[in-house]
Amino acid sequence: MERKKNISMAVIKRLPKYYRYLNELAKNDVDRISSKELSEKIGFTASQIRQDLNCFGDFGQQGYGYNVKELLYQIAGILGLNKEYSTIIVGAGNIGQAIANYTKFERMSFNLKGIFDINVKLIGLKIRDIEIQDIDNLEEFIRENKVDIVILCVPKNRAQGVTDLVTKNGVKGIWNFAPVDLKVPNDVIVENVHLSESLMTLSYLLNEQELD
Repeated sequence: MERKKNISMAVIKRLPKYYRYLNELAKNDVDRISSKELSEKIGFTASQIRQDLNCFGDFGQQGYGYNVKELLYQIAGILGLNKEYSTIIVGAGNIGQAIANYTKFERMSFNLKGIFDINVKLIGLKIRDIEIQDIDNLEEFIRENKVDIVILCVPKNRAQGVTDLVTKNGVKGIWNFAPVDLKVPNDVIVENVHLSESLMTLSYLLNEQELD
């Protein structure tokens, strides 16, 4: 599949929503859908949908629309969901435990291989048959297992140290829940999930609504 270069991050961030809606349509045995029908379900304009999908290929047919299962398959490939990712969680507090218990990740090929923490009260406990290990074992575990993604759920003051350790040992992807901007090598990708910033954005929008 030939893709256009320099696809905007805004388009990329819309792809998971397409995937989610198409997956529901496929589960409901919907065979095909037009951009107008998809627009009514997903909330983007039909023109926006066509423009976004045209960045990655010519998926639709005039007068027919999109084949739901085929488009779902293609978007899964674009998102890299046709691969398996070896994943670990560092930080087994509330957020780390919630993520470890979220089984949908594994259905999307994000395979949880290990959980690590510094708290002696947590070490040895199991979450879905995965034992929480001492963080002192982290470096050796990464060296012995090809870890693709680290889910970082540690306090702010520990985040950079853990990041330095895991990237030094070959980890190329970090899903960061720590409230800090990480410094990483150029070949490492960080996706930040700053919960407080998201909540403040919601607060701003509510405040603006009240002022209108």
